[in-house]
Formats: sequence, C-alpha cells, structure tokens
Amino acid sequence: MTEQQQRDIIRKIVEKDPRYREEAYTFVREGLDYTVHELKDLNKEESHHVRGWELSKGIRDYAIREFGPVSLRVLRYWGIQSSDDLGEIVYNMIEAELLGKTDEDEKQDFHGVFDFDEAFRDPFLPSNSHDQSVE
Repeated sequence: MTEQQQRDIIRKIVEKDPRYREEAYTFVREGLDYTVHELKDLNKEESHHVRGWELSKGIRDYAIREFGPVSLRVLRYWGIQSSDDLGEIVYNMIEAELLGKTDEDEKQDFHGVFDFDEAFRDPFLPSNSHDQSVE
C-alpha cells in the first residue's frame, strides 16, 4: 500500500470519526514502528507482537523523543487525551485494515496504561537534588 493510499484511508477514518486529527493516526503508526524497533533491540527477537500496553508506552517514549516538553500539548491538539484514545485510534486503523491484530488483542489493553499528565510532565520537572539549599 502506498503512502498516498494510507493517507486517503486515514482521511476516510477521520470523516467517520472526527475525534482525532489525521496527524494522530500518522503519529500512532510511526509510534508503532518506533516501538517495534525498540522492542526488537531490547529483546533481540526477529519479530515481536506489540500488545496495547507496550504500544502505549512506546508511543509515550516516541512523543517525548520527538516533541520533548510540548508532547502533551501536541497530543491533545490531535485529540489524544489518554492511552484509551490510542486504543481508539489503533482500532479504527485495524477496522480500516491499516493495522492487524491477533485474537488475544483487545481495545481494553490500552485502558489506563498511565496517567497522561504525569507521563508527559514528570520527565521535564527538575530533580529534587537541585532543590536543596547551598550553605
């Protein structure tokens, strides 16, 4: 499938479900590729099926890498407020046959994986070691 065909399918998904911007779908796809690559390096496996919770965490890491401190703002602009939204996007893509799934996969796998505010704010907070006064 060409990139143009994928973009056309994503546009149709957004027309049907306007909760998320087109960029959100592209980003989730890129986040999946990033997660698969990271898990492959970590596990030294040739292939690894990515579960919903793994993908949520991988997308979090990818967003922080790509957008740094403005990650949360970017994701919210695209309509993504929680890991549950990532599941909605993934399952919209599965329904449109842009992604596949196994019989063990469920949308519920994305539910409450982490607190979005904490996940995208905490990595950028100053460490407590700097808060000590100097005598």
